[in-house]
Amino acid sequence: MTSGWPPGWPHAHGGPLAAGEYRTSPEDFVVEERLDFTPEGEGEHLWLWVEKRDLTTLELARRLARACEVSPRDVGFSGMKDRTAVTRQWLSVHLPGREAPDDLLERLGNTPVRVLEQRRHPRKLKRGVHRANGFRLRISGPAVEHSELRSRWRQLIEQGVPNYFGPQRFGPQGRNLERARAILARGWRKRDDREGLMLSTARSYLFNELLAARLVDGNWATPLDGEVLMLDGSASIFSVDQVDPALVQRAACLDLHPAGVLWGSGSSLAQGEAGKYETRLAKSHAGLCAGLERAGVRLARRALRVRLADAELIPAGETCELRFELPRGAFATAVLRELMEHPTLS
Repeated sequence: MTSGWPPGWPHAHGGPLAAGEYRTSPEDFVVEERLDFTPEGEGEHLWLWVEKRDLTTLELARRLARACEVSPRDVGFSGMKDRTAVTRQWLSVHLPGREAPDDLLERLGNTPVRVLEQRRHPRKLKRGVHRANGFRLRISGPAVEHSELRSRWRQLIEQGVPNYFGPQRFGPQGRNLERARAILARGWRKRDDREGLMLSTARSYLFNELLAARLVDGNWATPLDGEVLMLDGSASIFSVDQVDPALVQRAACLDLHPAGVLWGSGSSLAQGEAGKYETRLAKSHAGLCAGLERAGVRLARRALRVRLADAELIPAGETCELRFELPRGAFATAVLRELMEHPTLS
């Protein structure tokens, strides 16, 4: 176990209401990837709309490459979906001039996978092109019976949720972070981290630490002087020297959010009060920050807050179903930790 794990990052809305359970079976955690476009119907790449259960996206991509007798690099997908879940997403396979094998599912082996649709497209499916993920989660336990559950749910809808990276990014007991520290300390090499997962783990941890500091100070959703801001629903960012009432109002309406740093090499636009948080982060986590810069990762931005769209809370006896949409890269576990206590949500 990584020293100091779990980190116990702070909450935004007064802490979880009570203990609860989620993901007791894959069917309790349903995720559907949403694109802003559909495959064109012709082209060298066969796109498959796939439903999988209890299987990682990476493992499905590897099995699909073997089944179609292509290189793993000829298989594309946009987002990495949870293992213990029922998920639906597009994957693409480069099959110029030929179709997928008639016995594709048999070739995939004893795999809980269904191919729901097949369409051609001229291009490979690239990482991170989906717009959002739709979630349908079933929770149970004392949190469901809590008198303030509905009011807390409304609060999340109206005020947003801290955009923490979820615990799955760090592995059981934070072991991925421990590996990332070791790899970055000796100098990152692609052969040690072919998918870049350790780089992602380190950046995610640093982002969560920055977000936690802003939560403690009560300004995680409020623009500061020198802030970098991100428009809701897009990756468009802009910086401000001084905050005016109009910006504060737009932030209160969830139209824009403070944007925290995803550490890497390059100049940060943050200055003033907002920039001080990044300076402190670089001092307190010098090894991780320097290791990421040496690895050549480019600095990027991520909103400190995420807005729930199309949100519903549906009671179902002793359980409750939560339905909502989050932009790509946001974690449903960040929503759950504002509602309930669970060992995996610390």
